[in-house]
Amino acid sequence: MMTEGGSENFGILDASTSGSREGGPSFSVRHRALRLAWGIAWALLAAWTPAPLHWWRTFLLRLFGARLARNVRVHGAARIWYPPHLIMEENTLVGRGAIIYCVAPVRLGRGVVISQGAHLCTGSHDIDDASFQLTARPITIGAEAWVAAEAFVGPGVFIGEGAVLGARGVAFSDLAAWTVYAGNPARPIRARVTSP
Repeated sequence: MMTEGGSENFGILDASTSGSREGGPSFSVRHRALRLAWGIAWALLAAWTPAPLHWWRTFLLRLFGARLARNVRVHGAARIWYPPHLIMEENTLVGRGAIIYCVAPVRLGRGVVISQGAHLCTGSHDIDDASFQLTARPITIGAEAWVAAEAFVGPGVFIGEGAVLGARGVAFSDLAAWTVYAGNPARPIRARVTSP
């Protein structure tokens, strides 16, 4: 679905007519029903499972629409908000307690590691809109990148191949490839050099 400006709205309702600021819905009934079913399925069938059962958790994610390549690992304590917006390439990992708030698509390239407690957040609000309209922009993380423990990645951020966002770092703008970042806001610290 496209909005007037030509960008996708990812199923988000118009806050001025839905009344989301006063407790009305931000998404359609169908969208909310799928998220409810997903939340129940994950809580009952996956959240408590031991770490080695990655194959089972990826089966459930695929069943609910996630696009996952082979050998991906998602820990049971991770929280995936909307599986159809999750794309994981080969050998990716989402650690314990990580939050993937995928109102818009989140793409994890080959070999990406999202460490424990990290938060990828595609949603925000238009603070200049009287209705406080929910907005969303995709997050893309390039191959071999690492989002370290408890780091935060905001809406619309592109993390380049091999980049590192250090523990508790906060990224609201793009991160260059093969560069190590830290802090809030994230600043480049040095180049990342990997040995063969």
